[in-house]
Amino acid sequence: MKQGGRFAQRRIAIWAASAAASALSAAAAWGDEPYGHAEPGQIGFQAPVTDLARYLQWFHNDILVPVTVAISLFVLALLVYVVWRFHEKVNPTPSRTTHNAALEVAWTILPVIVLLFIAVPSFRLLTMQLTLPPPDVTVKVTASQWHWNYGYPKDEGNFAFDSFIKDDKDLKPENGDIRLLSVDNEAVVPINKVVRLEITSIDVIHSFVVQSFGVRVDAVPGRLNETWFKADREGIYYGQCSKLCGQDHAFMPIAFRVVSQDKYEAWLTDAKKKFAAAPSAVRLAASADEATRQ
Repeated sequence: MKQGGRFAQRRIAIWAASAAASALSAAAAWGDEPYGHAEPGQIGFQAPVTDLARYLQWFHNDILVPVTVAISLFVLALLVYVVWRFHEKVNPTPSRTTHNAALEVAWTILPVIVLLFIAVPSFRLLTMQLTLPPPDVTVKVTASQWHWNYGYPKDEGNFAFDSFIKDDKDLKPENGDIRLLSVDNEAVVPINKVVRLEITSIDVIHSFVVQSFGVRVDAVPGRLNETWFKADREGIYYGQCSKLCGQDHAFMPIAFRVVSQDKYEAWLTDAKKKFAAAPSAVRLAASADEATRQ
């Protein structure tokens, strides 16, 4: 037990050091870039606000991309060499060689080494994603065509509300509204707290994605999937359903607002009054389905 505890402590210390280094490099890289959403024409990742997102982006940018580029350039060099060295004019009498033991061993062992090099950080990333720490806040996320419902448990107020995309006529750019991303009711969570998300669907398969959190989980009817995040920067962070879930697939944004603990508690007080007695579209849809089956 003692050895296991020391191993766990060392692993946590290593992860923390890596996360801190990633945070510093990310801060330097992003500078004054906006958080929470992509800019027009942006190709790369959005600015990360969780250790998980930073590690995920480090794994992609510092491991996968260099390995992919190196392999692509190596294969290109081989093709160029073969075309130059063995075309008909230079090599009119082709070799009859059919086996080369050293070459066959090399092209078997080298890919294995590359895969092992990728596997170590990949397994660590999977462990970070799938090992849920004790939560400070739990939010149940229910998807339906074409909006999200967020439910807060009894210890948070026991209420739920629907989140719909804002119509263009209701947008207020002076308040920070963004077309196709802003919603009427944002999910609110406290900063530097572990938030567990329980994700499901009532109709078809949807996909819950918030890139700045490093979170992507399918919402599957009849199944409860879980994920988590711990945001360390206040602000509003957007995502979108990434499954082709129907005709309004492109109009199903996700919006999470990260606030201080005091603001979160104040929001809870208001939300209990606002949403506790409000009928949920998800609940109404479920009741309609039950009536139809009967």
